[in-house]
Amino acid sequence: MEKRANNLTRGITNFILSTLIIPLFLFSSHGIAQETDFEEGKQYILGGLTVTGLQSYNEQTVKSYTGLRVGQPIKVPGDEISAVIKKLWNLDLFSNVEMFYTNIEDDQIFLELNITERPTLSNVTVYGIKKRKVSDILDDTDLKKGKKITESLIANTKNYLQNKYKKQGFLNAKVSIATSADTTGTNTQNMVINVNKGDKVKIKDINFVGNEKLSNKRLRKSLKNTKKKKFFRFWKKSKYIEADYQEDLDNLIDTYAERGYRDARILSDTFVKLDEKNIELTVEVEEGNRYYFGEIDFVGNSVYTDRMLSQALGIKKGDTYNGVLLKERIADDSDPDAQDLTNLYQNNGYLFSSINPVEVSAVNDTIDFEIRIIEGKETFLDHVTVSGNDKTNDHVIYREIRTRPGQKYSKSNIVRTIRELGQLGFFDAEQIVPDIINPNPNAGTVDVNYSLVESGSSQIELQGGFGGGGFIGTLGLSFSNFSIKNLFNKEAYKPVPMGDGQTFSLRLQASRTFRVYSLNFAEPWLGGKKPVRFNLSLSRTQQFATGFDQNGRLDVDKSRGFAITGITAGLAKRVQWPDDYFTLSHSVSYQLYDFNDYRSGIFNFGNGSSNSLSYTFGLSRSSQGPSRIFPMTGSNFEFTAKLTPPYSLFSSKDFGQIKEDIDATTERLIEIGDPSTVEEQLEAQQLSNDLERLEEERFKLLEYYKIKFKGDWYTTLVDKLVLRTNAEFGFLGAYNHDIGNVPFERFYVGGDGLGNFTLDGRDVVQLRGYDNQSITPYDVNPVTGRLEQDGGTIYNKFSLELRYPLTLKPSASIYALSFLEAGNAFNNFNDYNPFELKRSAGVGLRIFMPAFGLLGIDFGYGFDPDARPGSVGPSGWQTHFIIGQQF
Repeated sequence: MEKRANNLTRGITNFILSTLIIPLFLFSSHGIAQETDFEEGKQYILGGLTVTGLQSYNEQTVKSYTGLRVGQPIKVPGDEISAVIKKLWNLDLFSNVEMFYTNIEDDQIFLELNITERPTLSNVTVYGIKKRKVSDILDDTDLKKGKKITESLIANTKNYLQNKYKKQGFLNAKVSIATSADTTGTNTQNMVINVNKGDKVKIKDINFVGNEKLSNKRLRKSLKNTKKKKFFRFWKKSKYIEADYQEDLDNLIDTYAERGYRDARILSDTFVKLDEKNIELTVEVEEGNRYYFGEIDFVGNSVYTDRMLSQALGIKKGDTYNGVLLKERIADDSDPDAQDLTNLYQNNGYLFSSINPVEVSAVNDTIDFEIRIIEGKETFLDHVTVSGNDKTNDHVIYREIRTRPGQKYSKSNIVRTIRELGQLGFFDAEQIVPDIINPNPNAGTVDVNYSLVESGSSQIELQGGFGGGGFIGTLGLSFSNFSIKNLFNKEAYKPVPMGDGQTFSLRLQASRTFRVYSLNFAEPWLGGKKPVRFNLSLSRTQQFATGFDQNGRLDVDKSRGFAITGITAGLAKRVQWPDDYFTLSHSVSYQLYDFNDYRSGIFNFGNGSSNSLSYTFGLSRSSQGPSRIFPMTGSNFEFTAKLTPPYSLFSSKDFGQIKEDIDATTERLIEIGDPSTVEEQLEAQQLSNDLERLEEERFKLLEYYKIKFKGDWYTTLVDKLVLRTNAEFGFLGAYNHDIGNVPFERFYVGGDGLGNFTLDGRDVVQLRGYDNQSITPYDVNPVTGRLEQDGGTIYNKFSLELRYPLTLKPSASIYALSFLEAGNAFNNFNDYNPFELKRSAGVGLRIFMPAFGLLGIDFGYGFDPDARPGSVGPSGWQTHFIIGQQF
């Protein structure tokens, strides 16, 4: 018999104790001493269970956690009690769990469960880091209000933060965490985190010991992410990061292996702390001897001959041993399009092939190899599926896929499919994943599923501003995944009918002085069976005459003006020769230029009209990818020739005589100059009217040819650092020299390259570092004697652009860039000098958001004077804002 002061369990504070057999003691529920018979290990009936120590939990909730119910048989002590305590302890909600028995009546036992609740987190304050980064810290460590505070939570948070900053180069980072009671809540505590990052630890020097064959400079260069301090180093920092350093030690061994030293190894690497900010690294190496490739035999091959495999391998007997190169020629994991042996087999249907190089002998300095090949069974595609396309219809995706059920498996076709799907712009190119599923080596079959993540493909442009004497408003809508067949299907509007891959755009721009309307529709697969792109565009532009009233305010006369009405229809077809990256295009366009008492220095007549009917032939090759927003590889070439019929060859008009009349009239106007008498004024007016009439007759039917070329190359240098190389050329020519070059379709070079509002079919060419169109040459107007900018008839431009992405998420793609550019425009071919260039350099930023398109800013410095009269010295710094320009 025991007194009531005995415990069933006392102070269970860890998991191990909670799983032991618990000694039972006697307690009184009323604090009154009593004697009760108690037999250890006896079977009882649970007469009652009470829970004490509760602060925030409901008693019934805790009882449900135990799983005990009144009336159930229970052995005391026994496994049930141990299991209950273990279960409660593992919930991590309580810091202490104790169980007592309070009374025994016959075969009934009454138990009391006493718990100590863990405090919950009320508020977290972080010191030592920037306020804008606190929310990220709280998310990463999951420190949410209401979370139970445990020793492991505090320890894990501390370790996470210290490791986080050590990885950033703060090797002396220290973190302390303290908690205190929050009197505003029940059993709640506040947490204070103090972060002392300290100074970044830099690498003052990197020493090598034992190297005789390779210099210190060469070995330091092989450490790609671990660099010593140099005042001019900006791209690679000299901070010490353990993970990068260990990876670089592997790179160092690869450097030796690339030069034939296959036995090279690192004997030791030491880390010496010089002070709080600087460390010194010392790496001791053993280089070993230099080796050479000996005989290379192929074993197990039947699909390809030894000679074909040897040519693909590209390694010959006597070459310096290069273990890294050998591995890449077998299977280059860094390049899915690599010309290696593995791709040679996998592109020809042998998915289950395996290729292993094996050293068979090493005599003196020569190593013989066997390339052991297991070709496996020829593999065919059984099922090809797509997933993740919530908006885009299946047929739009399947027509771009280059893998079909029943085809031979080809890795190159899968890689090409990823590029094609990324180029659509409907999916996040970074998250297109080809899943190889259900591989069956015995049957020689495999399934492929393309996992996609939809990205926004519609854009809205809504902007306003002041310019040209008043407010300018713009509304633009562009839907690049439109479905015209569902135009009258109310259920398809989400918010517009989408999913068929068509493009529909509408743009309206207006101010007091001009109006622009344009509509464009494109179907990339006309008829649905072949990649034949159909494009139809309509446009209407109006420019009103302006002047100034007596008070100097802008006066707009809408009864006088200039308008262009245009329509263009075109077809573009993908062709298979020279390869299937080529597209051949044809288009026909008509523009009506209508003048109504509108005179500008650009045009030589103010009344009448001109007509332009043209045919455009285009040949392009586009292999850039994987994303059209941020291409990293491939190229894009475009050649176009825009031609009008040579009307003068079939016309009865004597254009030679018209030219003579224009010259004679111009000379007479020059002779009169500033009329001083009434007779001269009347003659000058009549001559001006005659000149306008002659100019209109000269350009009633426009005839010209216009040739343009543009090439872009994309090269990945390191990681995602991409070099874009660009070259452009354009020339506007005339069939008949008596007519000369038309005043339309000219080239205007300089500035941001945006040409949203152009009156005369001009090409606006970007050349950053200069004002808009300021590179365009000037010419003397023979009548007025003034210098006027009529646009160039020939131009060339070259640029180099380094790009690096900050993020490529579907919600927003952001990349930074730096550039070098040079270009110029000329009045005629006789003045053309491809080496007379206006140069510039600068930096910029691009942001692509699906809803708004491309936004950007560039800061460019022009090193040369522009073409404006009186311009001397460099153009200097210019700021350019980019909206909706090409990528």
